[in-house]
Amino acid sequence: MVRKTREESQETRSRILDAAEVVFQREGVSRTSLAHIATEAGVTRGAIYWHFKNKVDVFDAMIQRVLDPIEAKLAQLQAQQDHDPLGTVRNLVLYFLQQVAGDARVYRVIETAWHKCEYVGETAEVRDLHLECGNRYLGIFEAAMRQAQQLGHLPRSADPRQAAVGLMALVDGLVVNWTLDRDAFALARFAPGIVDAYLAGLRVSETAAAQDGNSAVPRTS
Repeated sequence: MVRKTREESQETRSRILDAAEVVFQREGVSRTSLAHIATEAGVTRGAIYWHFKNKVDVFDAMIQRVLDPIEAKLAQLQAQQDHDPLGTVRNLVLYFLQQVAGDARVYRVIETAWHKCEYVGETAEVRDLHLECGNRYLGIFEAAMRQAQQLGHLPRSADPRQAAVGLMALVDGLVVNWTLDRDAFALARFAPGIVDAYLAGLRVSETAAAQDGNSAVPRTS
């Protein structure tokens, strides 16, 4: 028997993940079997088991293949903009949203994760993967908000956790609604203005807020 080269093995793995993207999107995660993926990829189930433990492992690898460039972008932005944590977060969020809008692979995977994955049966484990990923980025956002506050870019009264949760909800809401109906709005075009409006709201100074509050107090003679 001729042993496969590393390149051939990697090509087979990539072909399996390509097939998984297509079948998961078409059939839904819970209704997809490894046999379905093997047929789509033109390989045997044994070939899948050579690379992956089970369907959840395939799903996890499919997600990670999309997240790897985002992680690389995060590292790049952090190295370039460590003095501007809000700028780092803004650029990371916009990079992600533009990838969803402009890269067919990212769109397929994100649509599948949000709309075609039930937390039932064996895919109940996928919920833990979703939570792990979401909590990681929520932590990144919160750390950036806290650093921005320390640098004076956010008011002292701001709650970094609350600000991070709000940003996460904004991003998730855009993605969920756009992947549900891509004709509803132009994600790539709308995203910068929407994200900037949210971040600008966080930057409102305490002085301005206090002035607004004082102006609301009626004068007495």
